[in-house]
Formats: sequence, C-alpha cells, structure tokens
Amino acid sequence: MIKDNQQINEPAWSRRRFLKGSAAIGGVSLMSTLLPKTALAKAIEQALPQFIYTKTAQDGILTSAHWGAFQAIVKDGKMVDVVPVADDPYPNELIKMAPHQVHAKNRIKFPMVRKSYLEGGPGAGKDKRGNDEWVRVSWDKANQLVANEITRLQTQYGPSSIYAGSYGWKSTGMFHNSRTLLQRLMNLNGGFLGYAGDYSTGAAQMIMPHVMGSMEVYEQQTTWPVIIESSELVVLWGFNAMVTLKNAWNIPDHEGQIGLQALKEKGTRVIAIDPVRNETVDFMDAEWIAPRPYTDVAMMLGIAHTLYAENLYDKEFLEHYTKGFDKFVPYLTGESDGTPKTAEWAAEISGIDAKTIKMLAHEFAKNRTMLMAGWGMQRQQHGEQPHWMMVTLAAMLGQIGLPGGGFGFSYHYSSGGSPTAKGGIISGINAGKAPKGSPAPIPVARIAEAILEPGKTIQFNGKSVTYPEIKMVYVAGGNPFHQHQDTNNLLKAWQTLDTIVVNEPYWTASAKHADIVLPTTTSYERNDIDMGGDYSQRYVFPMHKAVEPQFESKSDFDIFSGIAEKLGVKAAFTENKTEMQWIKGMYDEMAKQARANRVPLPPFSMFWEANDYITFPIPDVNQKWIRHADFRENPLLNPLGTPSGRIEIYSDTVEKMGYADCAPHAKWYEPKEWYKADIAKKYPLSLNTAHPTNRLHSQLDNTPLRDKYAVANREAILINAIDAKARGIADGDLVRAFNDRGQILVGAKISDAIRPGVIRVSEGAWYDSATPGKEGGLCRNGCINVLTFDVGSSQLAQGNCGHMAQLEIEKYQGKAPENTAHALPHALPRGA
Repeated sequence: MIKDNQQINEPAWSRRRFLKGSAAIGGVSLMSTLLPKTALAKAIEQALPQFIYTKTAQDGILTSAHWGAFQAIVKDGKMVDVVPVADDPYPNELIKMAPHQVHAKNRIKFPMVRKSYLEGGPGAGKDKRGNDEWVRVSWDKANQLVANEITRLQTQYGPSSIYAGSYGWKSTGMFHNSRTLLQRLMNLNGGFLGYAGDYSTGAAQMIMPHVMGSMEVYEQQTTWPVIIESSELVVLWGFNAMVTLKNAWNIPDHEGQIGLQALKEKGTRVIAIDPVRNETVDFMDAEWIAPRPYTDVAMMLGIAHTLYAENLYDKEFLEHYTKGFDKFVPYLTGESDGTPKTAEWAAEISGIDAKTIKMLAHEFAKNRTMLMAGWGMQRQQHGEQPHWMMVTLAAMLGQIGLPGGGFGFSYHYSSGGSPTAKGGIISGINAGKAPKGSPAPIPVARIAEAILEPGKTIQFNGKSVTYPEIKMVYVAGGNPFHQHQDTNNLLKAWQTLDTIVVNEPYWTASAKHADIVLPTTTSYERNDIDMGGDYSQRYVFPMHKAVEPQFESKSDFDIFSGIAEKLGVKAAFTENKTEMQWIKGMYDEMAKQARANRVPLPPFSMFWEANDYITFPIPDVNQKWIRHADFRENPLLNPLGTPSGRIEIYSDTVEKMGYADCAPHAKWYEPKEWYKADIAKKYPLSLNTAHPTNRLHSQLDNTPLRDKYAVANREAILINAIDAKARGIADGDLVRAFNDRGQILVGAKISDAIRPGVIRVSEGAWYDSATPGKEGGLCRNGCINVLTFDVGSSQLAQGNCGHMAQLEIEKYQGKAPENTAHALPHALPRGA
C-alpha cells in the first residue's frame, strides 16, 4: 500500500510529463477495439507510470454489485462467470449470481400492461391486481400511458396524489440511480409525495439526533485497527456482521470481515447477545447469551442498575459530557415509578439470570469495552429505546471517545470502521429542486396506512403529518411486497389506487401487483460508475456494460427520458447529455478533488478504456481515527449537534413532544406482542427475523443460491427442538406459520442454535399467495411480512416494527402446493 507521506506529498506531476504520456497513447481510444484489454492496459501503464493509484482488471469486463466488484466473463454475448477483483479481501459467492441475474427465467422481457387497466383505464379492475392477465405493448404506448396518468393526476389532484418515494436497495451505480431519476422526473413535472426515514433504521435515525446530535447509525466508526489494538471486550448485541457485511449500499470493500477475523486471531473476548446463535457468533467463537426477543432494553437497564448500585459508573464523564443523568436515575432506581430496574427485575423479563446480568455489568466496567449493536432490535415497537439505552449504558461506562471503547451502530453495515481514504468523491445525478408547494413527505413505513386513511393526522418527530389522498404509486428500485409489514394490509391498500407503475427487471410480487410494468436492465447491461467502500471511500470502480440489454429492457435513465419526452421535459431531464457524458462528468469532478489532494488520476478516456479501477491512499492518521475523540478532548470546542452540545440522556426536546409512547429518557415499554401479552396465549412463539444469509433482502431469491437455504422449496424456519417436538415437527417438514394477520408455508430447520419459544424466518422471500389478489391467502414461499404488524414504532419515529410478532406453527397437512413465487404471470398476445 502507498503510504500517505510517500507519493501524495511529492511535487505534483509535471504538465510536460503528462503531455508526453498523452502523445504516446493518443490513439488508444481508436485502437481499443483492436487491442486486447491486457495490451491496452500495458500500453497505458508504460506511457503513464505516474498513475500509481489505478489498477487494471485483466480477466474480464470490470463491473460491480452490492456484494462486490468483479470482472464479468462473457462468451458469445452471454455472461458466464465472474472473477472478484484482486483487492477484495473477503469475496463471497453472491457475486457468482451475476450471470443468473442477467439470464434469469423470470426477466420481464417487454413493457407490459395489466389487461383490465389497458381496456378500462386508471382504476379498472383494481381487485384483479395480482391475478389479472398481462398484455405486451410498445415502449411508445407504455410511455404515453404513464405520462397521461401523471398529467391527469397533477391537473386534477396535484403532486400529493403521486407517491414516488420508491424506497429500496436500488442497483449500484451513481448515474443509474433509479430512485433519484424518478424524483428528478417528478420534480420537473410538478412535484410528488416523497418519504422520510427508511425501513432499515427508522426508529434509531430519528431518536439519535436528539441523543447524540447525529444519526449515528450511518456514521463512520472508530476504525478497526484501533478496535483490534485497544478493545479488551467486544459486545455484539443483535449483530450478525458475517452475513450483513457481504453487501454494501454502494460497493463493499469487505474490510469489516477482516477486522472481525483479526479480533478472533488476537483472542479478544467477544460476547454475543442474541436469541439466535448466528453465523458471527460461530465465526468469532463468542460467548453466547440468548435473551427473550424484544427485551433488550430491560436487560440493559438491569446492567445499568448494577453499575449504579455498585458504584461502577463514571461520574466524571457523566458530569462533563452528558446532560440529564440525574433525571434518568429516579426511573432507574424506581423512585419515580416504584419499580427498581434491578438485575432481578431484568432477569424476569429477559430470561437471562440476574447473576449473568451482574457479570456483564462488572465485565463492561473493568475492561475497555466496545458495544457493537445491530439494527434489528430497533425495528420493533418502541424501537427508539434500545439504541438510546445503549448510549446511556456506554455513557455510564465513560469510555465514549476513548480508543476501543464506547458504542458503534454501523460495524455490521457496509464495513463501518474501515479507515477512510484520501482522494475524491463521486457525486451522482441529482433529483433537482422540488417545485414550490411540493407536499411534505410521509414516514416511509406508513405508506399503507396513508393510502387507506387519507386525511388522517399523525405525529412524527414533533410535527403533525396529514395523509393526502394518494392515487398513484410509482416504484423504481424497490420491492414493497417484500419490505412492508402486514402484506395483507398492503394488498388491501394497493387495491384502492388508480395506478401503480413499476420499473423492474423481474416478475417480483410488486411487479405482479402493478398496472404498468417497465422492464429495466440489470446493472450489468449498462455503463455506470461508483465508489467502493461506503465508509473507506477507497475505490472508484467503472461499471462497464458487460452484455447488451436483454430483450426490450432499458436503463432507468432511458425509461424516464422517454416519459420525460412525452411530458415535454426531456431536455431538462437529460440536460442534453448521453449516458457516457454524464459518467465522464462525474469522473472529472472526482478527479479534480483527487488532484487537490495530490492524487493524480488519468483522463477519463484512458481510465475507462483500460478497464482500470482506482485505489486511493489511506493516511496514517485515518487508520487511527476514534469516533467522538474530539468531543471528549474538548466538548466546548467540539460540541455535539444536540441543543446542549452534549450527550442527552434526558432530552428536553423529546419531553416537549409529550408522547406517551416515547419518554424523554430511555425506558422499558411492554410491546403489544411478546411472550407476556394476552395474544401469546393463542400465539405462543415469538418471531425473530433476520437479514438472509444468501441474498440481499429480496434480491437473488430467484437464483441458484436458493438451493443453499430453501427447505422443501420454501423459506426456512429455524425452530428449537423442544418447540418442534411439542408440535410433532421434524427437520425438513413443511410447516404452516400463522397468526391473525395471515399464514405462510415454510420449511422446518430444527436446531439448538435458537432459544426455545422463538422461531426465526429471514426476511426477503418473494410473496406468493395461493389465492392471488385476495387477502388472507397462504403465502407458499414464506414471506414473513405476511405475519408482522404494521404500526409505527412510536409517535416520534414512526419506524417499522418488522422484527416482532407472536405466531403459532403446525406441521402442514396434505399435498404441498406449487410454489409459483418465481413463475411468470399469464400474458396475452401483444396489444396496441
């Protein structure tokens, strides 16, 4: 690796040297179709030796995905294999699915319109969504239908009638950002109804600014080199990074796995707290503590009470760096409500004995302790509380801002803690400016409620939000029928809309329940560019088109350009620039930043033609970065973004909101569904959902990786042997899981790696109802959101509660129904 003080501090490379090199390869672009990639790269390397930050891919066409950068191997116009880039320290098998993504059997081949909609117009045959026939139309016809409906709704109802939030894990690429492109189009044509928050961290990202002055969940963490050197105890709370770090929002650098591996090799003590002994627990050989689901706050309070009662907490830190601990103490001790939050109290709720809870308090206090938390425990009712309580606990330990101590909420996401490089940043295409009078966004997880209850006013982070009358939903880069809770309620909401448009490569459930479906390319069928390392910002990867667009699919940019033309805003939408002109502009701006940081990069044409990618240097100081170290060193000069400038254990801002379901300090609330609720008498098993091991949410569910996790051709359900035996269920059996909201078919996996009384079903299985288009049908593929409930986490955040529910299971009787989750819908002959 190039050291920070080596090349980037040398005098800038001379213009004469550059011109000499440019002359040497002046004909490279013209010769690129004749020269092999390796020869071309060699010519550039010989002519321009100063470009030491570029590396050449030799084996195939360089591109990437959420699960890694790789070289696509193409033969006779088909992608047949992939090879990870040499810099990937922990490649995974998800990248091997790229050829299957391109050549999937359930690709949407042509623009398609639901038959009833095509014949009757907006709103026709609403009840047939999910069970109607489809008609192929031309692109011109499809574009005109979409443009006509946008124009009609803008004219008659205004921008609030069109929900174009389109949340989801869109494909990688800074240019072909489907969500931004959709919003760009809508902003040019009158505006749209958008969303606030997200499904991933809905509760935490809203409460943390009140507590820490920033979101925290998406912030850079104390770097892994510091953790490895200084942490004496690492606590993984609801944390399964060996699975979640396979992916990243942009392109992963996979440094987080290396950090975990280094901790393991060093022998650092690791304690994992999770109802399931997950892959990371096994990889780290961690001490496993399995509390009852949804009881994390109670357990943390028991630890905090022990610290307080035994005088193990850091009074000086609390005095100088926090606000409101004195107001939290009466709740902790029971002075305010008559219930001391002792280890014994916590044990009765969490199922972890008081001795263990007290042991944790002692171990946390006597060691340099890093608390690493996942996000699952905040995707619950009162989900604001777990992360707030963890910050409170870390503040009592007094190690925030010290090497290897404190807390971190993104070590499991996109390799938070991977040291940040020094170079340039690629800015993607922007959504433009929202027109004057554009509607205020709604909380993203409240979309079904908003559709079903127009005019209803809710509270959201101190403000009132009134739902408008939504007539149209446009989805691009998302999959609502996977990500939203209570699927039957979502289906009910979908059937009230006038129009649903979906841009999608595959016949997902969201596509099957739409009116107009526009086939998009995968990221391997278009050109783009993206950063590698969400937190390290270390790489720049070209995303070369590996194969031509399949069938009649188009990129989102081309799709929206076609609609923009019908709306009369094409010039403003495209700015009269082609795909490659946009990408070049993004590269050039990034290269200008890199040049200011004394990191020379080749001109775009050379970079692109040579099949190169960029590796930026990491300064030594960034290797040793500690989150909140500046704040700890001088809180007056480096205040947090809270009103007090300090950590707010008690928030006056939250207090003024006056919400009964979100107190001004971290607090234990009983959820409406857990093992002590009345509903548990009917549905005794507590749900634990998780990120799937071999896909990214719902992405890749239609690939051969499914063979690794499906049981009896369904999503797997992890069941403790005690619970399975009580119900006569054997390993591999078909199981019906159900509650009052719905029912799903899953395959039994019996294991002692899950606490009794708990079952786990990973999220992301494609919804497949046995009675398409009707509520209550058995999902034959095991979509867990059929069973989850759709309420806001609290009035403060209105986050989703997708990781909790009570349910029952039974062995499925009778012949197994056909699973058609990945099958094509019925299509009629081509229409007009």
